[in-house]
Amino acid sequence: MKKLTIIYWSNGGNVEVLANHIAKGAKDAGAEVLVKLVHEATVEDVTSADAVAFGSPSMDNNRIEQQEMQPFVNKFKDIPVNNKITGLFGSYGWDDGEFMNKWKSLMTDYEFNVTESLTVNEAPSQEQLEKAEEMGRSLVN
Repeated sequence: MKKLTIIYWSNGGNVEVLANHIAKGAKDAGAEVLVKLVHEATVEDVTSADAVAFGSPSMDNNRIEQQEMQPFVNKFKDIPVNNKITGLFGSYGWDDGEFMNKWKSLMTDYEFNVTESLTVNEAPSQEQLEKAEEMGRSLVN
């Protein structure tokens, strides 16, 4: 059984909804799933999983959340993650979602293998929720 860890930060609830749908998709595919808010997560939650998904809304200047998510992600700058299969997800409002491109680039620099990403404007649509579930299945297959 594959293990997926989902770590996210959510302010308005949109990222949390996506996290829950990604978890549902992975569970439906038979995976063991661990879902944590970033302030509860540990490095071991990431390193012990077969795949990982990180979620954050776009914040100041098209960046991921800077108080908790960015410092957590930065822990992996010098920790080998061995090209771990990774999904990134998030929401944006006033900007164009450019934060996701920056985030993918950063995670690739930290040697995560970003195979999936999902970005939604404000609240996810039913179609985007289905894409989140598909992301969960894809990350563990």
